[in-house]
Amino acid sequence: MSTLLSMDENIGNLSTSELGELFPIKIVDYNPGWPELFLMEKQNIFNILDEKVISRIEHIGSTAVPGLCAKPTIDILLEIKENTDPDMLITKLQYMDYKYISKPENPPPHMMFAKGYTIKGITGQTFHIHVRYPGDWDEIIFRDFLRENPEVAREYAQLKRRLSVEFRNDREKYTESKTAFIEQTTRYARKIGQGMRSAPLHP
Repeated sequence: MSTLLSMDENIGNLSTSELGELFPIKIVDYNPGWPELFLMEKQNIFNILDEKVISRIEHIGSTAVPGLCAKPTIDILLEIKENTDPDMLITKLQYMDYKYISKPENPPPHMMFAKGYTIKGITGQTFHIHVRYPGDWDEIIFRDFLRENPEVAREYAQLKRRLSVEFRNDREKYTESKTAFIEQTTRYARKIGQGMRSAPLHP
C-alpha cells in the first residue's frame, strides 16, 4: 500500500493518480535551514517521549547532506529501545500531528510516521519519522558518504532531478528508480570503510 494511502482517511479514498497529482515530486535547491528544522523537531520528539525510550535520533535523507537538492521533507531516523510500547509511541507522536503508517516491509518495529500531508495537499513543513530498533543502518552510511564525497552527491543530484521530471506524479516509481544508485553507493561505502570514504566511487 502507498505510504500516503495510510495517512488520512480522506486521502485513503484517493486513487493513485489523484495522489500523484496532489503530492507531485518536487526537487528544490538545498536549503541551509533544513538542519535547524531537524534539530527543532528532534527536540520536540525528546520533549514528548521518555528519554528511556529513545536510543538515537538522526537526520537522514538528502536534506541532511549540505548542498544537495532534495524533496523538502525532513527525514528522521528514530531508534527506540526494544521494550518500547508501540501503542504508547503512536499516541505520543499523534500529539505532534504525526500520522502512523504501518510498514510491514520495513525493519522492525515496522513503523513510520508522517506529518504535513492533507487532503488539500502539503501543509507546512513535511516530516517523515522512520522508526527502528538500534542497528547499523544503510541510510546513515549513505548520508555520510555523500557528505564526504561531493562529486558523488552531484551525480545523485543529477539523477534525482531527471527522475523527478520523468516520474513527477509517481512517488513509487521515483523511489524505485533511485534504488540501484543508493544500494551501489552504500555497498561501496561499507567496503572501503569509514576512514577511506574520500576514495573514488568507481576505482
